[in-house]
Amino acid sequence: MFIRLCLFVCLFLILGLKIEQVNAQLYRRYRNKLYPYRTLVVDSLGQGNFSTIQSAIDSIPSNNNVWICIKVKEGTYREKIEIPRDKPYIILKGEGRRKSYVEWDDHDTTAQSPTFVIMADNIVVKSISFRNSYNNPLNNRPKRPAVAAMISGDKVYFYRVGFFGFQDTLWDDKGRHYYELCTIQGAVDFIFGAGQSLFERCSISVIGVGYITAQGRTNPNDGSGFVFKDSHVFGNGTVYLGRPWRGYARVLFYNTNMTNVVRPSGWNSWNFDSREDHVTFAEHGNFGPGADTSKRVKWAKKLDLKTVEKMASLNFIDPKQEQWLQNQLF
Repeated sequence: MFIRLCLFVCLFLILGLKIEQVNAQLYRRYRNKLYPYRTLVVDSLGQGNFSTIQSAIDSIPSNNNVWICIKVKEGTYREKIEIPRDKPYIILKGEGRRKSYVEWDDHDTTAQSPTFVIMADNIVVKSISFRNSYNNPLNNRPKRPAVAAMISGDKVYFYRVGFFGFQDTLWDDKGRHYYELCTIQGAVDFIFGAGQSLFERCSISVIGVGYITAQGRTNPNDGSGFVFKDSHVFGNGTVYLGRPWRGYARVLFYNTNMTNVVRPSGWNSWNFDSREDHVTFAEHGNFGPGADTSKRVKWAKKLDLKTVEKMASLNFIDPKQEQWLQNQLF
């Protein structure tokens, strides 16, 4: 009986959880599901492999080439964390956006302030929240740039992730990124950077007077831009949909519910007066009281349907069909 059981277990491991190689990263497959090759558990109460998230990241070897999952148990983790450039293929997974929090309150400089930094490519983040608490919740401190997350890696996927701050909440710095069912909160330039990113079914929560986006596209051949699809803009205060951080900024809001927090003029030219023709700020198919375009600035772009559909699809962030979004299966 024991020999039979051993043979069955071996057969299960060989056939059921076989290791496959795709695009040089390893994962396990059981039936039609993919699993990480290894899992680490972080528990602030000491019931896991590590008590801090950063110590779990530090334990992963440099130039790692297998998918490793870091499971973050419920709790608030008072730490700054960074996934360095030489540690790709990490899945950071909490127990829920309202259950697993990473929080810090740095604010000296924009570059120094982020609570969470991703420098590596091929990263998946799920069911967790990141907060820079310097101005959030709102307090009597002077309002300062205080970043909750800085994303500088390529091929990064976020699912049900929260980003909470006031000014410069989410620094979508560079690379291709996909945000799905995420919440981003803030008031001033709270989604900024030069990433090439699609925000789908996301909640854009306004908590003051300011600007939702400050996009940093630098030239007409730059592929970067922010696309908000099937999302919801709401909250307290009044905001512009965006202002250009750099001269060829590109932002599209598509099929999004906009409440009356959106200013009637919609967009602001900031430091690029008389050069608005280089900026691509566009809206298509939005609804709600803030979506009325009759009083929008005259230089807002009206994109043709073909361009809109191309930008509002996964082709915008995966034009070569590299299928990096298979990471969603984990």
